[in-house]
Amino acid sequence: QAQLVESGGGLVQAGGSLILSCVASGLTFRNYNMGWFRQDPGKEREFVAGITSISFTTSYVDAVKGRFTISRDNAKRTVFLQMNNLKPEDTAVYYCNAAQSIERLTTMRSLLGNWGQGTQVTVSS
Repeated sequence: QAQLVESGGGLVQAGGSLILSCVASGLTFRNYNMGWFRQDPGKEREFVAGITSISFTTSYVDAVKGRFTISRDNAKRTVFLQMNNLKPEDTAVYYCNAAQSIERLTTMRSLLGNWGQGTQVTVSS
């Protein structure tokens, strides 16, 4: 299974920005769709954003559309999440993972990687 290492989280005020990074190993990165997910304590993990392997088509959950941008660098086996205009409700641990289709990312089904440690994002009001 793929190994995933997330970084870039932190404490930011509402309206601020952060860029998250996730480096993948143990898979041919360029062949797989990549996604970001988040989990707040007491809540289930949810899909946030996804990007396809070749065409770089993106998909977002409604709550982050217009504020978050997912991108990838296949040469560096890295997927990014640019988060702008952050809100307190964005507070969560953010994770990345891989899948063979965007549908599997959005439904969190048959994901290919072991969940990493994640990176904590805390947005103060």
